[in-house]
Amino acid sequence: MKTLLLAFLAAVCLGAADSPLPPEAKPVNHGTVGAGEGPAWDGKGNLYFTNDNRITRRDSSGKLHVFRDPSGEANGLLFDLQGRLVICESATRRITRIEPDGTTTVLADRYQSMKFNSPNDLTIDSKGRIYFSDPRYGNRDSMEMRDEHGRLVEGVYRIDAPGKIARVITHKVDRPNGVLVSPGGEYLYVADNNNNNAGAARKLWRFLLRADGTIDPGSRKLIFDWGDGRGPDGVKTDREGRLYVAAGLNQSHAPYESAAKFKGGVYILSPEGKLLDFVAIPVDEVTNCAFGGPDRKTLYITAGGTLWSIPVTTPGWAPAAKR
Repeated sequence: MKTLLLAFLAAVCLGAADSPLPPEAKPVNHGTVGAGEGPAWDGKGNLYFTNDNRITRRDSSGKLHVFRDPSGEANGLLFDLQGRLVICESATRRITRIEPDGTTTVLADRYQSMKFNSPNDLTIDSKGRIYFSDPRYGNRDSMEMRDEHGRLVEGVYRIDAPGKIARVITHKVDRPNGVLVSPGGEYLYVADNNNNNAGAARKLWRFLLRADGTIDPGSRKLIFDWGDGRGPDGVKTDREGRLYVAAGLNQSHAPYESAAKFKGGVYILSPEGKLLDFVAIPVDEVTNCAFGGPDRKTLYITAGGTLWSIPVTTPGWAPAAKR
């Protein structure tokens, strides 16, 4: 176990010259504030996150406000190009959008008349198209989503407009979780996170993304593999294309997940998968991250209900930041 950890630390040191972390930067713990998942910055000084069937807003002073309760067991959150909050509602099995007047628009709740499994996380490209993952963790009895051969599907979908939905990935990923469109729009990254099964995928994949919003199925490239550890969850990027991936574990979950090599935190990778740096977070489980602050040079991290932050030297990227 010690040898594995030393090898991991050595790899981090090799990539340190390209790290976006300032020298001596350390993560700051903002306490147990109900930050379980889905951190999203609104560009107006507020950070939103999800936990326990609730969406919470943290204002610029650090004060917490209940934004939505119940939330349909909201998980992933993201603001679109018009500044509207888009929500993955896992329990109600749909993607919704909060309009400026506070009303809710259902963007997607079915594909080919089949209910989604449990929408998990999302990304938005520069054209405003929404891509979201639809895995199923836990009980699978109510799953409806199948392919033309009757096989269960845990896929990735694209929303072009309310009710206009296309399946982007069917079986090229085992259990999709975090998704990310690269700053240039040429790639779609997908976190393959089947942590509930021993020997299953814990990988980050990259696909070529065409201008029409479809992928090249034959372009799948392995970017990083967490082996038998806890695999990738949320994924974000900065303006230079570095990847910030929530993954790893501090205490093993036998027999499925090991903490021997990959500790819990945010793994900072080059677009090709080189490990550049690692932000260690001592709380399980590290689920997601988001860039915020007036210059988007603060990385916020959610982990087991706690909220953390660390400064970075390169601003985070999001199409919504253009507004």
